[in-house]
Amino acid sequence: MSTQVTANESGLSISGGAAPGGHAAGPAGLAEYISFAIGDDQYGVDIMAVREIKEWSNVTHLPKQPDYVRGVLNLRGVVMPIVDLRCRFGQGLTETTPTHIIIIVQIDERQVGLLADRVLDIVSFESTKIQPVPHTAQGATTDFLSGLVNQDNTMIALMDLPNLLSVQDDASVTGPKN
Repeated sequence: MSTQVTANESGLSISGGAAPGGHAAGPAGLAEYISFAIGDDQYGVDIMAVREIKEWSNVTHLPKQPDYVRGVLNLRGVVMPIVDLRCRFGQGLTETTPTHIIIIVQIDERQVGLLADRVLDIVSFESTKIQPVPHTAQGATTDFLSGLVNQDNTMIALMDLPNLLSVQDDASVTGPKN
């Protein structure tokens, strides 16, 4: 099954592919990821988890949320938390501009927005090329990563979406199921 990325007035839309939560492994064990940047670092998220990519828009702030939860966004009737990945990785709050993007991902039965600097590309590679993340310290930001892949002489850190939310002590990010 193929995955299609189309542009519309609110951003990019992703369609096709496997069921939510599945990995984008096609013929011959190819993995497909959407690559994006946070500063000079490149990350990737499984294309099958991505529902939409949209430009940054203001969010509604909620009291008593962790710093990395920028607020919530109502996208076509679905209220979802927006996670500032730079802040979640311990690099301070993102100073948002109109060029920032929100990657809407499906994590289990919930939709969550991930704030990033910019989308780079759709990358495909053999799933056997994914290397384990070296663990240097307990609770380090590597807990949010499922692996590393070298693509065109650039290291891409692959996101572990369920772990991104599960390692927190505040359940407010996941909120009620949609």
